[in-house]
Order: sequence, then structure tokens, then C-alpha cells
Amino acid sequence: MDPLSGLLDRNRARGAFVLCSVLAAPWSIKVEDHAPLSLVAVIHGAAAITTAAGTRAELHEHDIALLRGPEPYVVADPPSVSPQVSIGPDQVCTMIDPAARPMGPLGVRSWGNDPAGETTLLTGTYHTPAEISRPLLATLPDLLVMRAARWANPFADHLVHEADRDTAGQDVILDRLLDLVLIAAMQTWLAQDGSPAPGWYAAHDDPVVGPALALIHTHPGQPWTVASLAAAVGSSRAALARRFTQLVGQTPVAYLTGWRLSRAADLLTTTDITLDGIARQVGYSSAFAFSAAFKRARGISPRSYRQAAHVR
Repeated sequence: MDPLSGLLDRNRARGAFVLCSVLAAPWSIKVEDHAPLSLVAVIHGAAAITTAAGTRAELHEHDIALLRGPEPYVVADPPSVSPQVSIGPDQVCTMIDPAARPMGPLGVRSWGNDPAGETTLLTGTYHTPAEISRPLLATLPDLLVMRAARWANPFADHLVHEADRDTAGQDVILDRLLDLVLIAAMQTWLAQDGSPAPGWYAAHDDPVVGPALALIHTHPGQPWTVASLAAAVGSSRAALARRFTQLVGQTPVAYLTGWRLSRAADLLTTTDITLDGIARQVGYSSAFAFSAAFKRARGISPRSYRQAAHVR
């Protein structure tokens, strides 16, 4: 498995929030639902997205934005309009401006202020960090915009079509379509010239470092050392260490440790595997050794991390 596949394979929406918003200008929505990752696609019309840090992007038809939470963001048309409504955790809607046109349900997974509005937005939201791998979130900027002219992807249109249906099993279909849109967007973004891709992605085609990364991603539980990794990829220890650090920006051991703990964090929040079982899967000799490494890196014990994730 190549590093990108390893990164994307672990993202699984579970009962994701998917909604089509039909809006007539002027309108402005502040989203503060604390979601770890949201996707906003403009199906018709235009909109502007502004992050909490002040980054703004104008979106046009078939553009897609990925927003890394939990910070809030505002989506509006025109961008100068102050927020009229707030969307909080569990998608609770609260009017901010009583003078604004009311917003509410318009149909199956459809919402807005005018069923004939000129703008249609598709919003897909991953509810909890358990649905998104930590390395993926670390890779993303706060706001990533994919322009329609730079990618051709049918999944967003399929997602809009399926969002309007209310049949048995529909939630699973919407989850998988949202995953496909995310995967396609990430794949296209990382492949673009000039993309600020992480070191591991830039290195995945290297004849020495690429295979070493694949081994780490696919078999994190193996008792890897720099020497054993080098032997497995047909390199000297010194050459692998030097080239790996140069291309990835971390030593092989530091990268291996980070990947193991990220994989462990995913297992803690998506499975009921015991700490001993997780420790063995990610290359630690015991639950005690794993717990110590996890708390040292994350500032919280694995047990507390799991409990906090289940509370969300």
C-alpha cells in the first residue's frame, strides 16, 4: 500500500451530516459546529467562505472547499453580509439577525431561505475526529479550495442527487459518496504542481524512501529499526537515514513513532480493541509501553483519549 492510500483508506464517514442549502442573496451563515472536517460545494451560484483566521475564498459553480475544524467559518453572499444565522453542534440552528429572511427546512436534506434561490450549496460534515485520520487532518490547510477548472469529478453531483432521496440504506450511500469526494479532492490537490504537499507525499516516488514509507504505513507493528528498514529496501543504513530525513523532514524513527501513534489514535476511537491489542498492532511490547509513549506525545492517556472520543 502506498503512503497516500494508507492515509486515505482510514477515513470513514459514519452517519455524516449531508445537506443541500438553497439560498437567495443576501444571506450569511456562521458555522460553529466544531466538526473536524467539512466540505462545501457550490452546485449553482456563488458564495464566499471566511475562516476564523480571516482567510477568504470566493467559490463559484462546481468549486469545492474543504475546511479543517474545529474553528468556525462563515459562508455568505455577498461576503460583506454579517451572519444572519448560526449553526452549532448537532446542527442546531439559531437566528442571529431577526430582520433577515427566515431559514429552515425546504425538503428532504434541503434547507435555506428560498426554494427558488439562485445559490445551491452542498455541505458534508464529518462529525468526530474518529472519522478522519490524524495524518490527513495534519496534511490539510485550514481552508483548501478545489477549482472546477482544475478537476473533473462526478461524485459531488451524485451526492446532491442522493441527498434528495429518503430510502432504506441512504445514510450509508451518502457516507460513502462523501468519502469519495474527499478522497478525489485530496488526490487531485496533492498531485498539483506547487501544492504544499507533506514530505512523505513528495518522497513516495523515491526508489529508496518510497518503499520504506510503504513498509511503515502497511506494517507499523513490525519491530523496525533504521537498519532493518534499509535492508528491506536494499539500501545502506546511512543512505536511508540521510535520504529519508532530507525528503520527509523527519528521521525514520521519528516518522515511524508518529505514524504508530496516529494509527493507535484511530484504533482507540474506531474499535473496541484492548490496549494490549492496540500496542501489538502498532509495534509496542506492552500496553504500559504504548500508554507511556502515547501520553508523552499527546499529553493524555490512551484510555482517557478513548473515553473523550466516545463522549463527543
